[in-house]
Amino acid sequence: MSVDIANESDIPFDEVSLAALCRFLLWKLDVNPLAELSVLLIDVEYMASLNEKWMDSSGPTDVLAFPMDELDTARRPDESDPSPALLGDVVLCPAVAIKQASAAGHSFEAELHLLTTHGVLHLLGYDHAEPDEEREMFAVQRRLLDGWQQHRAEGVRS
Repeated sequence: MSVDIANESDIPFDEVSLAALCRFLLWKLDVNPLAELSVLLIDVEYMASLNEKWMDSSGPTDVLAFPMDELDTARRPDESDPSPALLGDVVLCPAVAIKQASAAGHSFEAELHLLTTHGVLHLLGYDHAEPDEEREMFAVQRRLLDGWQQHRAEGVRS
């Protein structure tokens, strides 16, 4: 799985761990192993501008997901499964994640992992606009994060 991580914020983080999480998520979600994922970490001002432009909300948010529209059509007519494709972009704001981590009582890394998982699920079509959707998405998110913690505890490399 190709995972491209770009840090355009001034906040350092463990890029290797975040990339490993992304590969784990895509593997667990049965995404084509040749698929590509982009993760971008940006500052508060840039996130606020994206949030206003795309979500019509003011101020920064923690995570935005921009799926690629052609994912389902990225196949030849004689193929039954989608071809490898760019899944899309997960955009994170580390400054917001730091505040949320503190409020939630867990580490910055744990918050980044939660937000990344949330963003990847959005790329794959999960949503939480309706109560049933929210229950499903958050249950999958919890299962994936628990699996990631177990994976790391066992010292298995992704």
